[in-house]
Amino acid sequence: MQLIIGISLGILIAALAWKAGALNRSGAAAAAVSGGLVFGLGGLPWATLLLTFFISSSALSRAFSKRKLALSEKFSKGHQRDWGQVLANGGLGALLVIVHTLLPNEIWPWVAFSGAMAAVNADTWATELGVLNPSAPRLITNGQQVERGTSGAISLWGSLAALGGAMLVGTSAILFRVGAVPIALFGSVILGGLAGSFFDSFLGATVQSIYWCPNCQKETERYPLHLCGTQTIQQRGWPWLDNDWVNFGASVIGALAAVVVYLLLAS
Repeated sequence: MQLIIGISLGILIAALAWKAGALNRSGAAAAAVSGGLVFGLGGLPWATLLLTFFISSSALSRAFSKRKLALSEKFSKGHQRDWGQVLANGGLGALLVIVHTLLPNEIWPWVAFSGAMAAVNADTWATELGVLNPSAPRLITNGQQVERGTSGAISLWGSLAALGGAMLVGTSAILFRVGAVPIALFGSVILGGLAGSFFDSFLGATVQSIYWCPNCQKETERYPLHLCGTQTIQQRGWPWLDNDWVNFGASVIGALAAVVVYLLLAS
């Protein structure tokens, strides 16, 4: 019965998100599947963390939209998430809830899930609020000042936003605990979230595929066409490592870091 209710809720929330413009059709389909698994197999605790990420990140994506409009040429996609973005942010969570179902007495799947959600939430908050930083951001690798919206750039506002995003998920996680030690869980989720977010920036500055628009003379994540309609040329990075894969990598690091830190704090 819980699985049936969970899948139904997943479909309902995905449909509402598509209706509100937060997801396109492919994103809504992916959200219905992944959300249905998390809601149906994990129940209220797992659903709460997923919704904490989705609602807060979607709200921030719409906030200050006019001020961020000029930077849309930098990012590979807009605020309306497609299936790739949905699976990049929630795919690992769907896998972890399946592991939880197979190993119901183990704590680590819940800790890993919390860390993964904290990582993608921290990264989204950092991206959405970091571009509003008063001064230009700096590359995480060498500290060089770069344009706002540049992949791999970090700022004070972005870092504080990442901390806030991780803390929000950490607070939601300790409301349910699921057998975990509260203080250890809270600390591990926050550190996991920050680790995932900074790892995302590191990949963005080093091996993420970045392109060049010869018409606008600007770097961008967009491929194959820039917003101006010009075909973009790969400038650096691994061709297959787009922003979706970077986000998925951040969720993996967030999950791993949270589990390691939790084991250290709880021992």
